[in-house]
Order: sequence, then C-alpha cells, then structure tokens
Amino acid sequence: MSNKGIEHLGAEYILPDTLQAESLQDRVILVTGAAAGLGRAAAQALAGAGATTVLLDKSLKGLESLYDAITAAGHPEPILHPINFEGVGAAEYLELATAIDREFKRLDGVLHNAAAMGELSPIHQYDPDIWARTLHVNINAPFLLNQVCLPLMQRSENARMVFTSDAVGRRGKSFWGAYGVSKAAIENMMEILAGELGPNSRVRVMSLDPGRADTALRRRAYPAEDPGTAPDPQTLGPVYVHLFGSGGHALHGRRVTRPEQGG
Repeated sequence: MSNKGIEHLGAEYILPDTLQAESLQDRVILVTGAAAGLGRAAAQALAGAGATTVLLDKSLKGLESLYDAITAAGHPEPILHPINFEGVGAAEYLELATAIDREFKRLDGVLHNAAAMGELSPIHQYDPDIWARTLHVNINAPFLLNQVCLPLMQRSENARMVFTSDAVGRRGKSFWGAYGVSKAAIENMMEILAGELGPNSRVRVMSLDPGRADTALRRRAYPAEDPGTAPDPQTLGPVYVHLFGSGGHALHGRRVTRPEQGG
C-alpha cells in the first residue's frame, strides 16, 4: 500500500495571520482535555461558532464550569462526559461512541487535546510507571478513541480530526522523555491515518502545534518563565474554528503550525 495521491503528506503548513470567521452550525465535535487550557479555549470557540460540543475530561468540576460558560453565552448546550484516560479501556470508549450514535447518529469532528506531561528527565533515569502512564494517555487513548469514532465520522459529510502536537514531537529535545516520544508518535499516527483514509476521504486529519500558550502544562514545563508572557489560550479560538471548518479541508495529512506569537 502507498500514500500516492496524498499531497504534501507530513509537510508543514503555517496558518495565515488572519483567519476568516465561519459557522459550524449543526456540527457535532468532540474535544478531549476540555476542562482547562487549550481544550477549554477550543470548546468555547467551537461552541461560539455554533457547534454542539461533546466535552471529555477527568475534571468534572472543570467540565461543569465550562458548561456554564458555554450555555450562559447562548451557545449550543454541550454534552459532558467525565473520563480519566489513565484508567479506561476499549469498553469505556465504545460506551461513549454508542451514546453519541444514539444522540446524533454521526460525529463531525474530534480534537485530540488531552495530554499527560510525565516528567522532564533523562531517558536512563525516567520512572517506568510515569513513562507507561504518559504513553497510555497520549498515544493509547487517541488510538482507542479513533477506533470507535471513525465509523461515526464517516457518516459525516465533512469531518475533521485534529491531533494536538508540539515542537518537541517534530524534533527531539533532550529531557522531554515520554511526552516528546508520544508527540512524535502522534504525528506518525496522523500521517498513517491520512494515508489509510486516502485523498478523497470525507474525514480529513491533521496535526496542530499550537505553539506557546499560558497553560498548566507549559507552566509546569517552564516554571521560571514570567507569568503572563505566553499568549492566552483563547487566542487560538479562531485556529480551531478554521481547522474544523472549510479551512481544514485542504490540510489532510499536514502538520499545521500557527504563526509565531512572539515573546
């Protein structure tokens, strides 16, 4: 089998500085790691564009807060699904997909955003248990979720799957351990899936390196960084709407990067 016909498979694509607003009315989009940070910003932006969001996170309190924010703004009522990716297997993902099928009969998008940081440590000193848990959350969870969600997405006329990547997954960086390895694997998973789906698939898949953003994961990775110097995650809202809208169609199999935000 070959990837013939998948134009620019694995090639980088830098988003334009300005993205046109568009409607995602009547679309159903699942967001993992939705309670805070990039996931929360994405969920609010997608809901603001008219999408019905299915929100996954281990923090029920965070999900409830997000639900309140979305509904108070007058956006479509989201579906909450508390889940801890460290401790679930295939049966729990099938249960989720069955519920989505029962409610909507299809799925128009998946944002793989949930991630575990693990630890910053030399490979030869890395804690094996932390390594295993990090890879389970960052690689196994998207794999298992894809298996149950793809049949639902193939019922959509125009579906999108976005894998959240990182610069350390596109080029190895010392001490990033399981997180860096998992992000490199995510890039490969995206390209394999794009090739398997083919150039004419209604399901378009891509990866996104969101760049610097003021999230809990970044603060843990860069504890000496001055607070507030990284951009607010909300600045990425238009990026997510673009990728899940018409802008994402031509990016099948691409490694998407947003313009450098400075700082």
